[in-house]
Amino acid sequence: MQNVTIWSEGFGAETDAPILLIMGSMSQGILWPDEFVGRLAAGGRRVIRYDHRDTGMSGTVDFATAPYTWNDIKNDVYRVLAAHGLESAHLVGHSAGGLLSQLIAVEAPERVRSLTVIASSPLGGGESQVLVRALTGQPQSEGSLPAPEPEFVEFFRTLMASPPAQDRRTLIDGMIAEQRVLHGTGLPFDEDAARRLQERVYDRARDLSAAANHRLAAGAGPDFEPVDALHRVQAPTLVVEGSHEPVKPGHGAFIAEQIPGARLMTVAGMGHTLPVETHQELADAILTHTAE
Repeated sequence: MQNVTIWSEGFGAETDAPILLIMGSMSQGILWPDEFVGRLAAGGRRVIRYDHRDTGMSGTVDFATAPYTWNDIKNDVYRVLAAHGLESAHLVGHSAGGLLSQLIAVEAPERVRSLTVIASSPLGGGESQVLVRALTGQPQSEGSLPAPEPEFVEFFRTLMASPPAQDRRTLIDGMIAEQRVLHGTGLPFDEDAARRLQERVYDRARDLSAAANHRLAAGAGPDFEPVDALHRVQAPTLVVEGSHEPVKPGHGAFIAEQIPGARLMTVAGMGHTLPVETHQELADAILTHTAE
């Protein structure tokens, strides 16, 4: 499914070292906050963010007639690089975007100048099985990754059992509630800022419901995550995790342990989102990590 239109935008001088920001599952590129992106660009980087297929302003797909897999979502990363005339870039991935970044670093090391993984799980670590077991109340397998925090599990159990919202206000209220849970408990939650962000997400989406196709993609083909592959990563790697991560607590350490020479950075108070209080610390760390 290579003819899906992918929306992207760039910041900074084209002669600067490129950073490609890869957001997580079902998420638009604007969840990389403008202020954070601006800090990277002001630090002398060419910064690119994009909407995954079936999110935001990128093309939407009739999944029943044209199914795709997460390998296709991963291959969209190469398409974005090509569209911006880049053979390689510094990859910065958040959550599932971190998994995509890890996979690209394994399968195409020449395309990855450096790797930064934020709020993510290790490639091939069985994170999806851990989540399913948590949501369905099954015991976790021995040796599995740490399960999500109870507050996260309870919220999404309730969400799955609730009828879908229909009107704009109710939908946005639900998106804010989800953002609050993902934000965690380590920093104050700015509801006004959250509402502005989620209104923007809602208003720029071609079809907000199409993002659910990412869940279907996870089951539409073989697992795209090779097991025991992270030792093959050659790119200098920075792994970032918040001290109050509610979705993948402690997963960053597993990534850092498996990638040779990787450095683990813990951001005080941060959960699974990128609140304004973290922007300077994150930007400074990434600018240092991507210095050429």
